[in-house]
Parts: sequence; structure tokens; C-alpha cells
Amino acid sequence: MSDSVADDRRLRVDLLTREYPPDVYGGAGVHVEYLARELRSRVDTRVHCFGAPRQPPYDEPGVTAYPEPPELAGANAALRTMGVDLAMAAGCAGTDVVHSHTWYANLAGHVAKLLHGVPHVVTVHSLEPLRPWKAEQLGGGYTLSSWCERTALEAADAVIAVSAGMMRDLLAAYPSVSPERVRVVHNGIDTHQYAPDPGTDVLARLGIDPGRPSVTYVGRITRQKGLPYLLRAARRLPAEAQLVLLAGAPDTAEIAAEVESLVAELRASREGVVWVAEMLPKAEVIQILTHSTVFVCPSIYEPMGIVNLEAMACETAVVATATGGIPEVVADGSTGLLVPIAQANDGTGTPLDPERFVADLATAITGLLADPTRAVELGRAGRRRAVEHFSWDSIAERTLGVYREVLPG
Repeated sequence: MSDSVADDRRLRVDLLTREYPPDVYGGAGVHVEYLARELRSRVDTRVHCFGAPRQPPYDEPGVTAYPEPPELAGANAALRTMGVDLAMAAGCAGTDVVHSHTWYANLAGHVAKLLHGVPHVVTVHSLEPLRPWKAEQLGGGYTLSSWCERTALEAADAVIAVSAGMMRDLLAAYPSVSPERVRVVHNGIDTHQYAPDPGTDVLARLGIDPGRPSVTYVGRITRQKGLPYLLRAARRLPAEAQLVLLAGAPDTAEIAAEVESLVAELRASREGVVWVAEMLPKAEVIQILTHSTVFVCPSIYEPMGIVNLEAMACETAVVATATGGIPEVVADGSTGLLVPIAQANDGTGTPLDPERFVADLATAITGLLADPTRAVELGRAGRRRAVEHFSWDSIAERTLGVYREVLPG
């Protein structure tokens, strides 16, 4: 064993995250799940997450979950998050490096850095200044979430951006963060797990006809994911196309009502609209992606878009917005089609011409539905790209390299 490998084995790294299996809702949670798995073979890896103690089969060694403090029951959601963060920071005693993910855990990482005198690495999966609609969700707590993020980022020993686009946004939103402290390490994909599934039992249970073309969306119901634009574009799709929506966890009552109204309108005018609001097991999502003609990511804000990688790994052609880090994942004309968008520069990402964006989205989807041979070719190229460029093994090594940079001596 080399000296460097032996030194790594003695290193303890504490990952701080809101999401961890089985409670994973977005790309950040997926990232931590797979990063932790890869790091365990290299360093002493501990995970601190939100929620109740994990039960079998999710009771992994080294994972500690923290419930919200009962004293804060009923308080603003951001305050409850900060209460969890303080407990997480205390739990990091004895670590060599703390590595936080999203604003939900950034304060925990910052406090742990101060309390235990250890380096703090932050991975940026999104940015609060670019999600102003969260004020709808958090009220005054949005100011607190923004403060947590800013404080952590400005004091972090290193910042990891999940795409070059994310790095540009980070430096624009927080100009006091030195570019020398920022590294780009993309999200990854487990292409052994995410692989084509020829089965059809899940489709049959959900009422999806494998003999008809289908357009699939997977994601939360939030402003940044752009689902209402897809639902408006769906009015223009061929009648034989099915629309499969694996969409839940709405951010606000307002966007939930908007999506419900748009889905009801579609169902009144066409057949084959399948909406699954609950979170499906990974294996079931994989089967649905495999049999989709097109996967659509209509996001107006997406630092990278790990869901596009998941679809690509299942050999599904992708239609996605040309925004954020998506163009670093989806090769336009090779693994999918990118839809151009002109966006407001007020932090919302709102399309300057929503009708044009909706029309362009519908045109790109319809083009692949009309040319299934090309859709298959794009899907196969997408899997090759996922395998060759986005393995978790390489991502873990690059992340470990960042830890080595910030360690003293």
C-alpha cells in the first residue's frame, strides 16, 4: 500500500446533508448517496443527515440522522433547519474534514469548522440568489437560508461546483468568493444500476402502453423545474403520444394548483396522461425511462441536471433546456436536443418569451416522436456518454483531491 493511500485510509470525512436514503428528493441527495458509497472504500466516511434514525435496509454504519428540535415545532422552516444544523455540527467532533451539501447543511459545516478547527468543503448544487421564488415557500426564512449559504460559502476552505455553469453563477452571485477556491466536479451516474430494463410490469401497473410513444418527466413540482411549460407544450403533441409525469413534492400550494389545473385540462382533451405523484422506487423509474421515447427536462434553473444523466444511462433520448449546466451533460444533436431559452436576469430564470419557449419545446419533442429511429440513436449515444464521462469512481477521486488540498501540512 502506498503512503498516500495509507494516509487517505486514516482520514475521516463527515458529509453533511439534508437528504439521504431513503429520504432522497433531488439531485443533491443522489449525489451524496453515491459519493458516500465510493468514499467508504477510500476514507473513514461518516454521514450526518436530517430525519429519523435509519431502519433496515437503510441503517448503514457511520450514518447519523438528526430530527428537528421539538422546541422549534411550528417555527419557520428555516429556523427548524438551523436547529438541526447545530446538532449536526456537534456530532462532527473528531473529524478531519467536513463537507456540506446545499444551504440546509451549510450552516452545520460552517459551525463545525469553527467549533472543531477543521476545513470545510461546500458542494454547490444550487444557489439561493437564483431561486427567489423560494420566498413563496419560506417567507422570511428565505433571508435566513440565504444568510446560511452566503456565510458558509464565503468562509469555506474550498467550494465544489457541480458544473462550469454553476461555477459561473456562483462567482457572479458571490463575488467575494475567490475563484482559486472553486473546483468543478460534476455529478455522476451509476451506469450499472441505471441501465435499460426491458421489463414491462411497472408500465402495466401504472397504465402506460409500451406500444405507444411516450414523453416522460421526472422531478419535483417547483418553479425551477419548469413543469408548467411542459404541460403547455403537451397541448401541441401528437394525439398518440402518452405523457408520463413522475412529479410530486410541490413547493407551494400555488404551483400545486397550477399543475393540477393544467393536467386536468390535458386529460379533458387527450388520452394517455399518466401522473404519479408519489415517489417511485429507483427500479421502477428505470423501467419507465427505458420505455420512454423522449425524456424531457424543461427546467429554467438547473445547475447540472442529474436526472438527464439517469435518462441517458437508460438509453433514452433527452430534450432539455439549454440553461445552467445542462449543456455540459446533454450533447446537442448527439445525445439529445437542447431547447434555447432567453431568460430574465433577475435571478428567476423566467423565459423572456414564454410562448416561444413552449413552442420550441413542443417542436423538439414532436421531432423525435416523428423520428423514433433518431430517438433510439440519441439514446444509445447518451448511454455511451454517461458511461465514459460521468462515473462515480472518478468523481470520488476528484473530490478526495479537494480534501487533500485543504488539509493542513
